Amino acid sequence: MAKLAFLGLGVMGGPMAGHLQKAGHDVSVYNRTAAKAAAWAKDYGGTHATTPRAAATGAQMVMACVGNDDDLRAVCLGEDGAFAGMSAGTIFVDHTTVSALVTRELYADAHAAGISFVDAPISGGQAGAENAALSIMCGGDQGAFDRALPVMEVYAKICRRIGDSGAGQLCKMSNQIAIAGLVQGLSEALHFAEQAGLDGRAVVEVISQGAAGSWQMANRHETMLDDHFEHGFAVDWMRKDLGICLDAANETGASLPVTALVDQFYKEVQKLGGGRWDTSSLVKRLRALD
Repeated sequence: MAKLAFLGLGVMGGPMAGHLQKAGHDVSVYNRTAAKAAAWAKDYGGTHATTPRAAATGAQMVMACVGNDDDLRAVCLGEDGAFAGMSAGTIFVDHTTVSALVTRELYADAHAAGISFVDAPISGGQAGAENAALSIMCGGDQGAFDRALPVMEVYAKICRRIGDSGAGQLCKMSNQIAIAGLVQGLSEALHFAEQAGLDGRAVVEVISQGAAGSWQMANRHETMLDDHFEHGFAVDWMRKDLGICLDAANETGASLPVTALVDQFYKEVQKLGGGRWDTSSLVKRLRALD
């Protein structure tokens, strides 16, 4: 069992840190809203700190799951940042979805301080975090990944190193690109069935058993048909992620025409007031066009 720190206690980070504490690790947490950190410590029995540095001091490994590039820099760098409290030989594992650029910047900063840095974005949503069934895609040095793996496996269904620093984030971009196309396709299929006067549930029961089947279809079709979008990964966060994907595509020369189009569809969902709706709300945009 290890002394750990976890920075960021949102719908993903809170349950993940909880699994670590329940597994017997000694976890200290930090959250920008201090009351949330105090509540977590009361619920799980760990400790909470007022700064990332204080949480990270003495920890063998520090995990983060925050919002974006700037949030990650804020918890890592500066006088109160986690790196300032970490000793040489310790490991920082970043579960945030951020750009490969900031990942490589922080990898270099950590390396200069003798700290290992593993980018380890996650997929599986709130349910995956709560059920310890996340898919984790990692970038960084092999040795650091090998040391971090037993800890990450506490909340993982699969955890794999994809390559060097930044490779985990690039893999997560592939994940979000695939989801964008799948959700748009499912939205159009359900919308078409509705417009044609078909029973959407009956349609899904049949087509989900063939080549059209997907995780999105199995887990989201009922709430989409019921016009319920108050769960899952929010549109605002998806647009942040797709922006990262499109920026990376410009750098690599990749062509992402469908991703760019779906990103604009999500922009229209935001204009409908759906920034906090989950990503399956693309179907609501289609209904609004009727």
